[in-house]
Amino acid sequence: MKVFVTGATGFIGASIVRELLNNGREVRVLVRPGSDRRNLLGLDVEIFEGDLCDPASMERGLAGCDTLYHAAADYRLWTRDPAAMYRTNVDGTRTILEAALKKELAKVVYTSSVGTLGNPGDGTPGTEAAPVSFGDMVGHYKKSKFLAEREADKFIPRGLPLVIVNPSTPVGRYDVKPTPTGKIIVDFLNRKMPAYLDTGLNIIDVEDCARGHILAAERGRIGEKYILGNENLTLCRIFGLLAEISGIPAPRIRLPHTPILLAAYVNEGIARMTGREPLIPLAGVQMARKKMFFDPSKAVRDLGLPQTSTKEALQKAVEWFRANGYAR
Repeated sequence: MKVFVTGATGFIGASIVRELLNNGREVRVLVRPGSDRRNLLGLDVEIFEGDLCDPASMERGLAGCDTLYHAAADYRLWTRDPAAMYRTNVDGTRTILEAALKKELAKVVYTSSVGTLGNPGDGTPGTEAAPVSFGDMVGHYKKSKFLAEREADKFIPRGLPLVIVNPSTPVGRYDVKPTPTGKIIVDFLNRKMPAYLDTGLNIIDVEDCARGHILAAERGRIGEKYILGNENLTLCRIFGLLAEISGIPAPRIRLPHTPILLAAYVNEGIARMTGREPLIPLAGVQMARKKMFFDPSKAVRDLGLPQTSTKEALQKAVEWFRANGYAR
């Protein structure tokens, strides 16, 4: 039987598709009409054009499939129309999981985010079990993903064989958009990153992240969630690794948080009037107040999540961005 993948044109989804094809699986992918399909060029997949929020469409897409990887999401740090983000991330998740329940699939893997998990923010890594509430969510993306994960939780007692994965910050090849993290790398390579904030991220090679999804379908326990992450690094250290890889000097100036936050508020106001994306996204600056460190040991132990070195993952990203014209 086939596997159905949503979000296949995106960064994580495209890597999931490649991993499935490498494993010999037949893959059907959901795409929106008119969507950017560069990440699917040359791949032996069945294209299904449909609407994530249309129940009949999703039931047709899942027909003849035994596994669903629901990786589709509207991932932006700023949007002029937050309602559209909630429709995709919350309503779309509810719709496709309802269809999966009707089709009696053997396994469903839902791609959430570490942004939905509890995190002390002081450098102590968050875990799958850390206390968290809606009030901890910063920005519409995190809020919508938090609500979407709660929707997914509701399907477990109804009998859906669901496993939730929470990717941290993937980096690597095929970041065509690019993602907010990919944009940081591109800006660094184009010498547009003169300074940095005192923050931190958990980095994982996107190919390891994709492999983690497959392992979650194969070995994950129904109703459990798994952090797909690797190494916790400060932003200063990430820039240091990028400097070693690229030969471009790392920024040495650490900016104080408060003036950047004030500038972000001003940029946000201008963006609301003009409809143009702010140069400094408010949600991104607010998130940077915490070191987004996480503990992936449960996924490493229970799933066998690979742990490619962060430097190698960043090397892949740098080479891909340069080869595809994103950076000099």
